[in-house]
Amino acid sequence: MKNILVTGGFGFIGSHTCIELINNNYQIVVADNFVNSSKNVIPKIEKLIERNIKYYDIDLTNKDQLERCFQENKIDVVIHFAGLKAVGESVRKPILYYNNNLISTLNLLEVMQKYKCFNLVFSSSATVYGTKESPLIETNEIGFGITNPYGQTKFMIERILKDVTISNPNFQITSLRYFNPIGAHQSGLIGENTNDIPNNLMPFILKVVVQNNTEHNLGKQYEYLNIFGNDYNTNDGTGLRDYIHVVDLAKGHIQALKYLREGYQTYNLGTGRGISVLELVKTFEKVNNVKIPYKIVDRRAGDLEAVFCNPDKAKKELKWTANKSVEEMCKDAWNFQKNNPLGY
Repeated sequence: MKNILVTGGFGFIGSHTCIELINNNYQIVVADNFVNSSKNVIPKIEKLIERNIKYYDIDLTNKDQLERCFQENKIDVVIHFAGLKAVGESVRKPILYYNNNLISTLNLLEVMQKYKCFNLVFSSSATVYGTKESPLIETNEIGFGITNPYGQTKFMIERILKDVTISNPNFQITSLRYFNPIGAHQSGLIGENTNDIPNNLMPFILKVVVQNNTEHNLGKQYEYLNIFGNDYNTNDGTGLRDYIHVVDLAKGHIQALKYLREGYQTYNLGTGRGISVLELVKTFEKVNNVKIPYKIVDRRAGDLEAVFCNPDKAKKELKWTANKSVEEMCKDAWNFQKNNPLGY
């Protein structure tokens, strides 16, 4: 299974995974509509892999466009990253999120079946666990307490994929449940490139650091970081999350390909350790010698105290472990951002 279609392959996780795929001698074709990515990342990836990438500028909700990928290429397996992903936007625009994320996946499955491509690795999320207490494990029941339409689409797609493997035993599908990917490629060429005001902690930290430690002016909204609550039952009162280096996460996809097997499988990709917001801020300041102004504000509705995983199943069955430290995550993230202070 050497020919891989990577949907959403120019986004944050997709771009790093494309590099790992090439480094492991896979042939890739990318499908991306550049809603959550930029064409400016393509020459950066090509510089790192020293070859051109074949790609299709298409929207997966258009089945005819998607079918061209399969008509013009022999696809053995699909890694499916494509989808809308902003939690806040999904609350404001639920119809958009349900339509885009579900229809694109259903189209993909129909076209895969038509062209007898039965191998799929899906980009899922820890949000499927809802309000379950950490450490989260794959045997937990999922789908209860999910607080936003983005998370609901991940849960619903997982249910669809499981049903597909039950109905057709030819399918081999693995869902990878990501925790909090941060960091960047060590070259500093590619990283997380947010088009709008970031929803997640690290991308917002990066913009605050640019605003306060360089000559670039990104706007008043980045004068300081809001830390939402310091009265949680944690080591310093701030929320805990399981941060994972994006390169470790990308390597998890290589292992998922190697160990694809009949039926439907799920794996947590995380470190298994919760890092507090303040711990991440202080580590970032220390390793990069910068200042991050912050204010403690009220908790955000729907935020959980602690979200981290038990990663033992991936270690045992995929022979995968997250190896990079929080210090490396912070160092690599800033290396990318200072090389690209205004994004790609």
